Amino acid sequence: MIEKVRKAVFPAAGLGTRFLPATKAMPKEMLPLVDKPLIQYGVEEALQSGVPNIIIVTGRGKSAIEDHFDVSFELEHLLESRGKKELLATVRAVSDMINVSYTRQKEALGLGHAVLRARELVGNEPFSVILSDDVIDAETPCLRQLLDVYEFYAAPVVALMEVPRDKVSSYGIVDAEPVAHNGGRDRLYRIRNLVEKPNASDAPSNLAIIGRYILTPEVFKSLETIEPGAGGELQLTDGLKHVLRSRPIYGYRFEGRRYDAGDKQGFLEATVEFALKRHDLGEKFRSYLKGLTL
Repeated sequence: MIEKVRKAVFPAAGLGTRFLPATKAMPKEMLPLVDKPLIQYGVEEALQSGVPNIIIVTGRGKSAIEDHFDVSFELEHLLESRGKKELLATVRAVSDMINVSYTRQKEALGLGHAVLRARELVGNEPFSVILSDDVIDAETPCLRQLLDVYEFYAAPVVALMEVPRDKVSSYGIVDAEPVAHNGGRDRLYRIRNLVEKPNASDAPSNLAIIGRYILTPEVFKSLETIEPGAGGELQLTDGLKHVLRSRPIYGYRFEGRRYDAGDKQGFLEATVEFALKRHDLGEKFRSYLKGLTL
């Protein structure tokens, strides 16, 4: 019987330098996309995918994340006394949503190091990793798509997306062969190799790893074994390359639209498109945009 994935790890100890000065005092994971912080989109995706236990790897200056998912008695009392029932329900939904645990990453030493910090809370079971920078709008949550593959093959799975050749140096890139799955051969791949941030001329493909992973506990041993890689950091891609020696890893080219909300352009695109989809904002906002002189 395949062990169920019950936990999602959220690495959230990075410095968010691309959004300075806003992130000097506020974690980048708390930047609001319309009216919800980035990390909440990922947490809701985990919940909608059937993963109820959230592990957030935090660092110095990240207490706003903990406050956000905690109960706020003063705010709730104020909203209740003023009869603001809808807002009260919205605030309570955040703290009632999940079972959340925290662990600290004292130094931002790479994604692999952040995942390794969650080892004790994860234990000896499969788990997922969600990077809140990657906001994915999909009919079936991206994590759920990966879980369906994991539950079929009982092997680690990473989310894949085709990127332009001139952008491959910003991603972990895979060398992979297509596998027949659900009657198609264009979404599931068996991975042969992984390379972190290769030059365009050296990249084995343009299939990039995006911030959703289903991992098995062997990855912890691999992350302890490998040396720091690109940027002097412990890279999760290198850890997966080590896992590949002993077991297969799959990649799934997910269905949906990914926004790189860790980048200013991507963040602005996501803000506009998410606002346009909102029933309470979309019509007025669309009308405003049409009236702009561009």
